[in-house]
Amino acid sequence: MFEIAHLLTSRTVRVHLPGSTKEEVLNNLLGLVQDDPRIGNFERVRAAVLAREAMMSTGVGKGLALPHARTPAVDGIVAAFATSAEPVPFDAIDDDPVRLFFLLVGPESARSEHLKTMSRVSRLMNESAFREQLLAVDTPEEIIALFEESERNLG
Repeated sequence: MFEIAHLLTSRTVRVHLPGSTKEEVLNNLLGLVQDDPRIGNFERVRAAVLAREAMMSTGVGKGLALPHARTPAVDGIVAAFATSAEPVPFDAIDDDPVRLFFLLVGPESARSEHLKTMSRVSRLMNESAFREQLLAVDTPEEIIALFEESERNLG
């Protein structure tokens, strides 16, 4: 089983991502992956993520949003993670604002891998202690290390 931490790099993880609205946060989050070589057409990726968000909010509750999309504009799974300094209104299912954002974009052909990745992120984020730790650290490297440690414990 692949690890979520391996999808993230210090360039695709941000502590205190700027933005006070859903749109600002999504655009800033997408900006973290803009230069990823697996992205063939960034504007198509942006459009796919925003279209998916328009269908239904990806604010899944407990202060977490999982914006995602599948599109032929990428060649492989692309991910980013960010925290925000202040809670952001995100139309989450529990109506709570969001401070944790995990972006996942994959090719149309990787439906199973995409779903497994989403499920794994959800399982990790279900732990309140893990969410609190993510919000308490100051660097992308610390966030990646937390994902690595939590995944070892997850099995």
